[in-house]
Amino acid sequence: MGALIADLANGLNDWVFRQAAIGPKSRRARRFGSFGDGSMICFPPQSIYNEHAISIGAGVAIGPRCAITVGMAPGQQLIAPTMLTIGDRSLIGRGCSIAAHFSIVIGDDVFFGPNVYVTDQNHANDVVGMPVGAQSQPERPVVIGARSWLGTGVVVTPGVTIGEEVMVGANSVVTRDLPDRCVAGGVPAKVIKQN
Repeated sequence: MGALIADLANGLNDWVFRQAAIGPKSRRARRFGSFGDGSMICFPPQSIYNEHAISIGAGVAIGPRCAITVGMAPGQQLIAPTMLTIGDRSLIGRGCSIAAHFSIVIGDDVFFGPNVYVTDQNHANDVVGMPVGAQSQPERPVVIGARSWLGTGVVVTPGVTIGEEVMVGANSVVTRDLPDRCVAGGVPAKVIKQN
């Protein structure tokens, strides 16, 4: 009897997760600037807002518990019609966070491991006595080239361009540009191998 209940509960759980996913024909997908055929945002998302400035290509898979956000808060007036672009067939692993305030472009066929963080905005500590969280640096665009792979826990900071076919090792912090077809890792990330 216990096995039957477990099977029913697991089946119900799977059904709920499939039904609650955001797909191209779902009502929620209509909020996005574009939402390509065959793409899916798995349930449950962590947070998604200002979808009208997010363009998702075809065949994209975004794992559960991801935060995909544009701006500081829902409904904020934004500086451009599209501020976050995710290219065709890209895979964003579970628990990732992509926070666009200016411009983040992720190319086609890019893979993120779990818990990757990408942002184009950061805080500052220039004013003595003011909380760091209340200070900010100017936003700088981020580009992640086609066919690249970012391992688990990678952090990509503002102003970085990662070339095409780049592999970034787990838990690396990318603070400067990485050239095409390299392997990089560390804190800060450095080129380990150039193909």
